[in-house]
Amino acid sequence: MNRKEEVLQDVVIKFAGDSGDGMQLTGSQFTNNTALLGIDLATFPDFPAEIRAPQGTLPGVSGYQLRFSSDKVFTPGDECDVLVAMNAAALKANLKGLKKGGKIIANLEGFDSKNLRLANYPDGINPLEDNSLDNYTVIKVDVTKMTREALKEITLGTKEKDRAKNMFVLGFLYWMYNRDMATTIQFLKDKFGKKPEILESNIKALQAGFNYGDTTETFTTTYRVEKAKMAPGVYRSIMGNQALAYGLIAAAQKSGLPLFLGSYPITPASDILHELSRHKSFGVRTFQAEDEIAGITSAIGAAYGGSLGITTTSGPGMALKAEAMGLAVMLEIPLLIIDVQRGGPSTGLPTKTEQSDLLQAYYGRNGECPMPIISASTPSDCFDAVYEAVRIAVTHMTPVIFLSDGYIANGAEPWKFPKSEDLIPIEVKFKTELGHGEDRFQPYLRDEKLVRPWAIPGTPGLEHRIGGLEKQNITGNVSYDPENHQLMVKIREEKVEKIAEYIPLQRLDSGPEKGELLILGWGSTYGSIKSAVTELQNEGYAVSHAHLRHMRPFPKNLGDILKNFSQVLIPEINNGQLIKIIRDKYFVDAKGYHKIMGVPITKTELVLKIREMLGGNN
Repeated sequence: MNRKEEVLQDVVIKFAGDSGDGMQLTGSQFTNNTALLGIDLATFPDFPAEIRAPQGTLPGVSGYQLRFSSDKVFTPGDECDVLVAMNAAALKANLKGLKKGGKIIANLEGFDSKNLRLANYPDGINPLEDNSLDNYTVIKVDVTKMTREALKEITLGTKEKDRAKNMFVLGFLYWMYNRDMATTIQFLKDKFGKKPEILESNIKALQAGFNYGDTTETFTTTYRVEKAKMAPGVYRSIMGNQALAYGLIAAAQKSGLPLFLGSYPITPASDILHELSRHKSFGVRTFQAEDEIAGITSAIGAAYGGSLGITTTSGPGMALKAEAMGLAVMLEIPLLIIDVQRGGPSTGLPTKTEQSDLLQAYYGRNGECPMPIISASTPSDCFDAVYEAVRIAVTHMTPVIFLSDGYIANGAEPWKFPKSEDLIPIEVKFKTELGHGEDRFQPYLRDEKLVRPWAIPGTPGLEHRIGGLEKQNITGNVSYDPENHQLMVKIREEKVEKIAEYIPLQRLDSGPEKGELLILGWGSTYGSIKSAVTELQNEGYAVSHAHLRHMRPFPKNLGDILKNFSQVLIPEINNGQLIKIIRDKYFVDAKGYHKIMGVPITKTELVLKIREMLGGNN
């Protein structure tokens, strides 16, 4: 059979089906296979909110979008080239995101009368048969039937055999994009090595899908994407929560502090607890508390006792932790509060992404309660950003809020392994004895950074007691004196603001130092801003991009940068939060672009907005 191979530069695939169809596993295996080939990539998993969403329905659709390219990519793509639809609901929920002329790989069994009814198609209407998909290339594959045929010799029940149909689809895509199956076969052996029938069924289904593409005359073209030009080094595919966990371990090792995580499971932060619990060999202790309050207070106790105290949560948990965060501010101890943001308020959209907790991080506690805030921009950036958050917490004796979000946490990209010697040292100074002229320990006697000493309880001669009531300056005794209270409020605020002297100056990501328009971003908008700005710069537009990691305090030169531009645009996945802070602090008439749909801002949207602001002038 004559086949031709076509070389592509950029491909976006969306895997979609019921939450039980294994689309996340299929997508992650294709992602790992892609990363090992040195091809750049970005992913966007999309989960249903319900643990057991109704099968065949629109709310039950689970998706996994993967973009891979021979060029550098920064987003998982605005539109898909290929949509794998395991049932009618998956097609209906994702068709709007498929390019005209794109390919639909449809599992025929998922388009029977029952599935069509569950997906709310009118009686007698089947999109695979009514010419409504004429603008696309439709590949009809009876995945379920062929999976069962491939596994007919295995004694598993029909239900168990059908669970392997995602492997059939994965095998077919491996054939279509000229991939080797060895990495997935090894993964299956590692996962199901003690369950030989399940292992055999998955491998056979994978091979059957590959062979289907190879032997069926319907398909005459395979595709290949070349390696991306990336800096030399050792890479792996990494998700945001994984990178965050590794960053915490690295910071603990560099500081010499034992790591303690006190946490209560909450989507989308739970995987940090799962990942850290696997690394006891690094002295990591994880505690799954009975609630959010117990999670943070146990971490406060660990920090008071000389450990690196961490607690993880999302927006609703942040609200519950607020009082204890105030306690940590009053105690002035190093503590890290990690908030992986999701849609709100209340339970909101548990599996969708938002950047809507910034104002909560700034102001969401009683009293004057300032805390430094650090934000991650991409999955791999979580490593460096959380390492910086730990450095600030430990060297400035303060609780720090770290902001990620669902898009970053569950997304994946290639990550170049850092070397230990390249990481900035984190110096820990415990007070171990009384200094010259001291007759007793003064818990709030400060250094030039306004940082109080960290003394481990039980150290001879340094016995002390701290708590949530206002402290007398220097001595730490309980004080109700009005002047002292104002003084301590001002000192705590000044200590946080003083951190700006010990963090890097803000740099432009790209574009001229002065000009017509600056795009100022934070968090997970990085990829879409970077892509949009790059496209417009290549067309000759004078547009610049700056992205914030240090959200509080801001870098010292941020105000000067903002004043170098006639216009400032701040895109956010919220209703306008950073823009309020920027306008208040710098008196800049910044404009916002706000999206609150539980999905990232696309490159196309930003390109249109930037063109509008520039009036088409390049």
